[in-house]
Amino acid sequence: MKTSLLLAITAVLASAGISPLLAEAGYTNFVRQVQLGTKVQWDVVVPSKGTSVSPLAVDALGTRFELWTVKSGDPPVSYLLDNSFVGTFSPEGSVAIATEDKKATPPRTRADRPFDISIEVRGLLNGADVPDGAKALKLLRHVQSYGTKGTGSNIDRGQATLLSQTLLTKNGTIPLSYDLTSIPGGDRTKIRGEERFSLYTVDTNEQLASKTVQIWPVADGGISGLTDGTTIRMKMPPLTVSLNDLYPESNTYVQVYKGAPALGTSGRIVPGSSLVVRQNVPEDRVLLLEDYDAVFDDDGKWTMELLTTTPFGTDRLAYLSFTIDRTITVNGTVTTCE
Repeated sequence: MKTSLLLAITAVLASAGISPLLAEAGYTNFVRQVQLGTKVQWDVVVPSKGTSVSPLAVDALGTRFELWTVKSGDPPVSYLLDNSFVGTFSPEGSVAIATEDKKATPPRTRADRPFDISIEVRGLLNGADVPDGAKALKLLRHVQSYGTKGTGSNIDRGQATLLSQTLLTKNGTIPLSYDLTSIPGGDRTKIRGEERFSLYTVDTNEQLASKTVQIWPVADGGISGLTDGTTIRMKMPPLTVSLNDLYPESNTYVQVYKGAPALGTSGRIVPGSSLVVRQNVPEDRVLLLEDYDAVFDDDGKWTMELLTTTPFGTDRLAYLSFTIDRTITVNGTVTTCE
């Protein structure tokens, strides 16, 4: 018999451990209700905070609520943030992902960084008369590459590779930690893609919860126009700074300081070199630096560094050293005639 139940959407999502969406301009948030018995699907636009009543009663075979956000653009980009299953007699579960980029929604990290997964299982039963569907849940781990310079925009997630499948038979919290991503790719520093962790019932193969973490490549860059070890006697030459795969949350700049290269040294930022990235995907940039002589106040040996700061710390992408010698020496003879 179909249960006549009005369900507060936010309450259901909160029970699954889903945190509220950031109230950012350019994003539309909606909850999709999927009736498992009738296959009816209904979308409801929701604000970043608050509650809303589900448009349909919970189906007798269960109902899945999916939380989506869509970023406006050409084309628009959709993100499935989380989902929750509601049924009459069914185990429950939730998935949470933690990375060092704590503010990112959806979760993301870099190809050379670790991430943690927390699986919570509730409602599993034991006993000879208990149906198999109430005794265990399945945890599936999928990986999918975005390809070279891909962003994951509107990819077919049905093409993801199933990496592992684990049977969970006990209630409680299961912590999992991964030092590096397992997304396939040759150059491990340039991996782009996502890992998805999902909980399914064992009898009906219904998805109870799912979370995805995006993996972005390690940035690289270079400085051209100035050769390491050279001596500058006049005006500093124009420089070209090439930047590849800047992390979506990063500050990148060129600095100079007196002396030999030394990691961790704080110097003077070269005018025109500071670049702040606040995006959802990595960026490539090329900067042209000119008329920056004012940052050098003395002759001698100097070091120039290209640095990028992310939630994971500060990395040096390139550096070089050179000598400034602007002293003018005049050789001559002074004579007198009497």
